[in-house]
Amino acid sequence: MARDPKTDTFTRAGLNLIQQALSIYDADLRLAVSNRPFQEMFDLPRHLVTPGARFDETIAYLVARGEYGEVEDEASFVQTRVDQALAFVPHYLERVRANGRAISIEGSPLPEGGWVTVYTDITAVKRQEALLRARSEELSDQVLSHTEELALTNRRLEATISQLQEAKATVGEMEARTRLVTEMTPAHIAHIDARGIYTFTNRRLSSLLQGRANDIIGLSFEEALGEDTAALLRPTLARASAGEPAVLEFSEPASGRRIRTAFTPDEHSDGGVYLLSTDVTQETQARTALEQTHKRELAAQLTSGLAHDFANLLTIILGLQARLEKLPLPHGAHELTGATRMAVRRGGLLLDKIANMTSTREIRAAPVVVQDFLAGFTPLAQATLPDAVALSVRCNVAHTALMLDAGSLQDGLLNLVLNARDGIGAEEGQITLILQDVKDTWLEITVEDTGRGFSDAALDQALNPFFTTKGDEGSGLGLTMVYDLVKLAGGTLRLSNSASGARVMLRLPLRPAQADARPRLILLVDDMSEIRAQVRDLLTDLGHQVIEAATAEEAQTLADLPGLDWVLSDIHLGEVDGVAVLGHIADRHPALRLSLMTSLPPDDPLFMAGAARWPVLRKPIDVSALAALLMTEVTP
Repeated sequence: MARDPKTDTFTRAGLNLIQQALSIYDADLRLAVSNRPFQEMFDLPRHLVTPGARFDETIAYLVARGEYGEVEDEASFVQTRVDQALAFVPHYLERVRANGRAISIEGSPLPEGGWVTVYTDITAVKRQEALLRARSEELSDQVLSHTEELALTNRRLEATISQLQEAKATVGEMEARTRLVTEMTPAHIAHIDARGIYTFTNRRLSSLLQGRANDIIGLSFEEALGEDTAALLRPTLARASAGEPAVLEFSEPASGRRIRTAFTPDEHSDGGVYLLSTDVTQETQARTALEQTHKRELAAQLTSGLAHDFANLLTIILGLQARLEKLPLPHGAHELTGATRMAVRRGGLLLDKIANMTSTREIRAAPVVVQDFLAGFTPLAQATLPDAVALSVRCNVAHTALMLDAGSLQDGLLNLVLNARDGIGAEEGQITLILQDVKDTWLEITVEDTGRGFSDAALDQALNPFFTTKGDEGSGLGLTMVYDLVKLAGGTLRLSNSASGARVMLRLPLRPAQADARPRLILLVDDMSEIRAQVRDLLTDLGHQVIEAATAEEAQTLADLPGLDWVLSDIHLGEVDGVAVLGHIADRHPALRLSLMTSLPPDDPLFMAGAARWPVLRKPIDVSALAALLMTEVTP
């Protein structure tokens, strides 16, 4: 950064006004700064007081001038002074110059290398000491000696104090930098003494655990974290206080966030512990989803062969039953063959459910408007309920839209509603669906009913495959499938009983989305069917609905459809200009969002004409660029 000339002038003027000579040499022993008394005291030529002047040349000049008296080996004398300077050792000394004047020399090394030296003319002080010695008849030799030693000690003490002040300033700067680094670290860093009292914190506790204070120095472990969280960490803290380092990963009771805390014993204190806590909620959600994917892959490998053989056996049984029914059978035998055939078909349905559980399936999250989702789900769920069972839905989610796999979520919630219906039975009852966000971390969905509740066995085993309390009516795979979908999304599922019946609570990662990023109805215009098929698949995979037009005329007609959100057109539509087509559509529908796609280079006139008005996607279409485009607000 350029120095302010005015500031440089003021600094140099201030240095020239002090009574002492001053010089600062850098780590290479080249002059960085000096004042006028330095030049005047040693009668130095201008080139030796110019920044960049070499220290050894200055010493050689002073030796030649007789500053140090008679010197036998001048080169050796200069080299000795250079070696002493390179050692950067603080020092204080006094010497008498060749001209008879006495000076003190105080040198202090600099943190980045080099040193600053202050030269003080102490001739008057020495004369006073000599005068005092001349009057030694009235004073004892001991007093004189002590006086001289005290004067020398005082001068050395002043030099030491100056060095200590410089060291203190350096330490202060290091502490400030350390504090800045700890404050910028996306983690909570703290120190606790043997009594469990905080002695240091980087004031980031509230960003990790909401509702906690940042200034916790002097507080106990329980006061800072709360009783519940402190109880989880106390055993590990005790081991670390005894000298055993440890790492603990736990779910914070209030928010459900996943926290990883490293406990490092403080070797310089008896029982002290350093704490480093980081939020690993998203990492845990991703790890949970990955683990569930691996489990599904393993289950698929284990069951695919068995399911194939079982399906073959069922096919053989059905074939034999068909042949058997063609034979003359005694009375009642047809009922038995019919029951066998129904059992085989039920086995086939069971195989389908196993295939759905173990088949490769990805969670495809897309922006979902929560109220729109509930508006579509509620009538679907109510259609499965008898008149005596009522369904109520409460939504306390602050975000208008969330990133969700709407299809998986709908299947899972419908399964829970059906289970609640079966739990209520033929009596009157109530099913309540509650959605709420938890500490901006989880989307919590609870399904409660007024039925008989879960038995102890169900609470313990209901998430295991094939466990059912419905007898022959159930497959034991419903809750298992819901659990599987929740884990694939990185969430959790918990079963319990309320005062009125059963309760199923599932938590999904809360990922807000733009409210206007709901699934869109898009008109795709391209004269090549292969291109349309490729882009259509990309759009539908993103959760959007697509209608297609192969010509400009079709595009003009379909653009008048009600509910259309977006038009994505190729720049070339055979012999027709796609830019002109969008221009005509924009005139008739100013609020319609429009965009182009092309393989033309950016400097092509048609490309530039289109890009001047609307976004342009380059072919081949990248799915991330397409998704980003459809989540933006575009106006003509």
